[in-house]
Amino acid sequence: MTSTLTLAEALSAGTVVLDGGLSNQLESAGHDLSDELWSARLLAEQPEAITEAHLAYFRAGADVAITASYQATFEGFAKRGIDHDRAAELMALSVELARDAARLARVSRPLWVAASAGPYGAMLADGSEYRGRYGLTTSELERFHRPRLEVLAAARPDVLALE
Repeated sequence: MTSTLTLAEALSAGTVVLDGGLSNQLESAGHDLSDELWSARLLAEQPEAITEAHLAYFRAGADVAITASYQATFEGFAKRGIDHDRAAELMALSVELARDAARLARVSRPLWVAASAGPYGAMLADGSEYRGRYGLTTSELERFHRPRLEVLAAARPDVLALE
């Protein structure tokens, strides 16, 4: 459902329920996420699985779907032979799939989409996102994050989820 109530207004008014973790739902549906791209791999290979996972959370009562873009980076996709333009399309697709699920949910309450952006360490796929010590300058981190945040913001989610 499309709402005139913004997510910020909903948050100031009370409780808003986030989804339960996209990877959990995907894995419980039988998808193998033991991959450097994690759930972002499914953006290219099985986008319908992502829509179904978001839909399950909306139907279970979630108000906000967090997109499958946590692990989606230009560098990560490039390692898989996916060029810059296609990587940008896949990142934008993550927002579109969550929006599709919100439409399919056919519920009377407002639903929102949070475009997820994981830390630099998530792209490394070595667990360093939990430590946050990458040996990079602030400028280097900005050069890494800015292009994908611009793509995600251009896809018009309700909010960016900087995880």
